[in-house]
Amino acid sequence: MLTADSVTAISVTHNSQHCVDALAKSLIAFGRIIIVDNGSSDGCPEKIAHALPHAHLIQSERNLGFGAANNRALDLVETPYALLLNPDCIVSVSEIEHLLSVATAYPDAAVIAPQLVRAGGLYEISYRWPTGTWRSTGPIASGACCVGFVSGAAMLLNMAVMREIGFFDERFFLYYEDEDLCQRVFSAKRQIIVAPEARFTHLSRGSVRGKHPLRAEFFRGYHHAQSKLIFEQKHHSPLSANKLRWRTLLLALLTLIPRILLPQPRYLARLFGRIIGLSQFQARQFQ
Repeated sequence: MLTADSVTAISVTHNSQHCVDALAKSLIAFGRIIIVDNGSSDGCPEKIAHALPHAHLIQSERNLGFGAANNRALDLVETPYALLLNPDCIVSVSEIEHLLSVATAYPDAAVIAPQLVRAGGLYEISYRWPTGTWRSTGPIASGACCVGFVSGAAMLLNMAVMREIGFFDERFFLYYEDEDLCQRVFSAKRQIIVAPEARFTHLSRGSVRGKHPLRAEFFRGYHHAQSKLIFEQKHHSPLSANKLRWRTLLLALLTLIPRILLPQPRYLARLFGRIIGLSQFQARQFQ
């Protein structure tokens, strides 16, 4: 049976001080922990040092992006497995044991992931087949099964397999880096397994707070638009990415009118970010 001693727990924080106490409780089973702080300005690194004194804390002066920060930690892992866990995930020891039991049963799997559950108990659609393979019907798995995508909010990585395939593509600053990783695993014909009996609570988009919430929403929209197009051009073509860009930009501009007439600052800021991200994107051929 695979145990926590075979796993290094990894989490990336950015203005996530409010999550640290719960994160420390979630990681209590792990002796090896690496936290990468992405340029927080809310005292998060100091809180981590107090709540998780045995963790290896890497402090970046700037926000490296989700994938790049995880890569910094993954490069240091010496255990057979690494558990990537967002700071807004709440996990019990028993749920981690469920996940590890599935990893034990499928030692050749590249990625094993739990079922993510929202705070109110509603299941997230945190796994599916790759877009274009066939349409998924939602989170209805009753037992461990192969899928084509799992959310990067919680992933158990088989390090031997993932070193062959490669970690996160750092061209994705935020969003779609997990989809790209899963697409590469799927294309390599390696297993991605969801373990639906392991249920991790995910406070979606709850990991980041800061002094400028509207700025944060703007950059969410910006990076989501950019990453969506990077994924399209990488796995399809620059022409396909350009077509998607203009189609999405037109839809965003049409959405702008009702957003201005009935303004909700959070969504308006995100929409402006999406429009700027789409406008500034330049398609290029990936090597």
